[in-house]
Amino acid sequence: MRDAARPGGLRSPNRRRVGPALLALALGAGLVACGGAEGGTPTLTWYTNPDNGGQRKLAAKCTERAEGRYRIEVSELPADADSQREQLVRRLAANDSSIDLMSLDVVFVPEFAEAGFLRPFTEGEARPLTEDVLDGPLATTEWEGEVVAAPFWANTQLLWYRRSVAEAAGIDPAAEDVTWDDVIDAAVATGTTVEVTGARYEGYMVWINTLVASAGGEIVEDPDAGRDARPALDSPAGRRAAEVIRRLAHEAANPSLSTAIEENARAGFQSDNGGFMVNWPYVYQAAQSAVEEGSLDPEVFDDIAWARVPRVDPDRESAPPLGGIDLGIGAFTDHPDLAVEAVTCITELESQIEYMLAEGNSGARAAVYDDPEVRDAFPMADLIRESIDSAAPRPRSSYYPDISAATVREFHPPRSVDPETTPADADRLIVDVLQDRELL
Repeated sequence: MRDAARPGGLRSPNRRRVGPALLALALGAGLVACGGAEGGTPTLTWYTNPDNGGQRKLAAKCTERAEGRYRIEVSELPADADSQREQLVRRLAANDSSIDLMSLDVVFVPEFAEAGFLRPFTEGEARPLTEDVLDGPLATTEWEGEVVAAPFWANTQLLWYRRSVAEAAGIDPAAEDVTWDDVIDAAVATGTTVEVTGARYEGYMVWINTLVASAGGEIVEDPDAGRDARPALDSPAGRRAAEVIRRLAHEAANPSLSTAIEENARAGFQSDNGGFMVNWPYVYQAAQSAVEEGSLDPEVFDDIAWARVPRVDPDRESAPPLGGIDLGIGAFTDHPDLAVEAVTCITELESQIEYMLAEGNSGARAAVYDDPEVRDAFPMADLIRESIDSAAPRPRSSYYPDISAATVREFHPPRSVDPETTPADADRLIVDVLQDRELL
C-alpha cells in the first residue's frame, strides 16, 4: 500500500531524521524547488485536498480580507490521501518554497513534523488557532511540544441505521450499551446488512483502530518511539476486535466488503437491504442531495437515524474514530508571517462554520455546533461534537504509514481474519517493516 524502503542518511535541515516512507520518495524526487513570483502582491499557494469548492471560497475570502498584503492561490492535490502525501513529500524533500500552506490529513502530521517539513507556530501564533478546539483535533496539532499544525476541520464516524429495520429487530441503536454484536444480530434477524469500509486502504485502518480502542487497546503501545514502537494487537483487545470483524464479514456484510470504501458503504446502506452503516457525517447531506436529484426515495431518507458508534463490549464506552484536516505551513515558504495570517483566517470560527455548511465536513471548534444554521443542517450536531471530542486517534507516529499498511495487509480481506492468528501476524509484520526486514 505504501513504500517502506528506507535508505539511510538523509536529514532535514531543520529536524533530525526524515521519516521512513519519506526517504525513498525524497531520494527519487529529482525536483527543483519553486519560488514565488518576485515583486507585486505576494502569492501564497495553498495545496488542498479535493472538495466541492469550499477551500477556494475561503481562499477568496481571506485574500479579500488581506487588502493587498497577500493573495491565496489554490492548487488541488490528488483525490486519495496517499497520493496527496506523496506529492507533498516529493516537493518538500526538494525544499520547495512554493508550498506555503497545505491541507494535511491529521495522521500525517507527525511524519511531516519529524522530517522538518512544517514550520512550527510560536506560542502567540498558536493561541488563536487552538482556542475552543475540541480535544480530539487539538491532540493532532502538536509534535514534540510544538504546535506544528492548525485544526481546520475534524471528522468522526456515527452509526447510521434505518428506523424501520431497528424497529423490526427490536433494537434501539441509540441506547448507551449497544454493541457490535447487537447490531450484527439485528441485521441477521432482518436480512439486512451492516455496511463498513473493508477495502485495503486507510478507511479499513480507521475501523480496525476504532474496534481496538473501543475494546480498551491500541495498535502500538508507544507510537512516539518511532521504529522501536511496540505493536499491541496481539492482546485481548486486538483479538476481540478481530472477532467483531470476522463475525460481521461472515454474517452481515455486503458481498463487496473487501473492496468497499465510503461511497460503496453509503450505496449499500441506501439499497433495499440496507440496515446499518458506520460512516462519516457527510453521508447525511449526500443522501439529501440524492433525494433532490431524484436518485433516492424520500422515504428512505426519512427512515435514516443515527447514534454513536457501537461498543465492542457493553461495559466499555465506544471510541469513535478521529479524522480531518489540519493546515500546515511549509518549512521553506518565503512568506512565513503572511502564511500564519492566512492560516488564522482560514481556520477561524466563521470559516469553519462556512466550510461545514458548504462541504459537510465537521468543524474542529466546539462553538461551530452552536451555530443555528449548522444545527438546522445537521440535526445530529451534538452527537458529532461529542464523538469528535472523545474520539480515539490512530497511532501518532512519524512511522504511521508503515504501521497502517502492515496492519491493513494482515487484516485483509476481512473474511480471512482469524482472532487467534491475525493480530499476532500483524504485530510481527509491523516490527519487521519498522526494522527494515520486510518491504510492503
